[in-house]
Amino acid sequence: MYTLDVSPERAGWAYSSLRVLPLGPGERHSFATGDSEWIVLPLSGGCTVETGGETFRLHGRPDVFSGVSDFAYVPRDARVALSSAEGGRFALAGARCGRRLPARYGPAGGVPVELRGAGACSRQVHNFAAAGVFEADRLIAVEVLTPGGNWSSYPPHKHDEERPGEESELEEIYYFEIAPSPGAEAVPGFGYQRVTSSGRGRGTELLAEVRSGDAVLIPDGWHGPSIAAPGHDMYYLNVMAGPGEERAWLIRDHPGHAWVRGAWEAEAVDPRLPRHHPPEVSR
Repeated sequence: MYTLDVSPERAGWAYSSLRVLPLGPGERHSFATGDSEWIVLPLSGGCTVETGGETFRLHGRPDVFSGVSDFAYVPRDARVALSSAEGGRFALAGARCGRRLPARYGPAGGVPVELRGAGACSRQVHNFAAAGVFEADRLIAVEVLTPGGNWSSYPPHKHDEERPGEESELEEIYYFEIAPSPGAEAVPGFGYQRVTSSGRGRGTELLAEVRSGDAVLIPDGWHGPSIAAPGHDMYYLNVMAGPGEERAWLIRDHPGHAWVRGAWEAEAVDPRLPRHHPPEVSR
């Protein structure tokens, strides 16, 4: 049923999960949340989410490049039913957690949209389930749009804090969709994702070509950039969770590349952004 199914067991880690669920017109799918909290996020189309006597109707969107979407949060230890009258594709972002929070609806109009970077490092971030924006126990999730030819997820960074004797690094999933080339012959697009090193001695050195539907798993260590090929806008969904008591993004730039942020002060944001929605600007 799922076109992508990343669980902690399959990933070899402890917390983060991601599934991508296609539903045909009129189809219905049920699942148990188990020991994880989940967010149902439409990638294309809309759906109805039913859980614990609550019903949330998600309007969704035509595709990930056309705007932000509404979404639904469903708690651990619950049964969930998804149905779609017209069909679509839906991301289920999850994290193992301890607290059971109430099921909730997240409106598209409440999603903070942020422009990060400048010049060829400009990108647009949809902070729909960022820490401090939407309450969850461990789950953090955001969407990023990168115009064709730009570098995103840059400078290289980690999601941890240097805390002696305490493990705090976040497990991260990147799920990609790449816009096809414009015109009658819509050639499938591609991009690249770099993982520069590992912080737990695993020796990971990766430069992966990514296409629509691909995912890259980052258990630890420095990672970035995400590179969109010219002519092909890149979308990725970030799903993160980790062992720390505090639910926080914990970003730390690679010390050899942190100077890049200062260089953005002299550059303008890419004029192709924002794609939609009034944004905040962050350097």
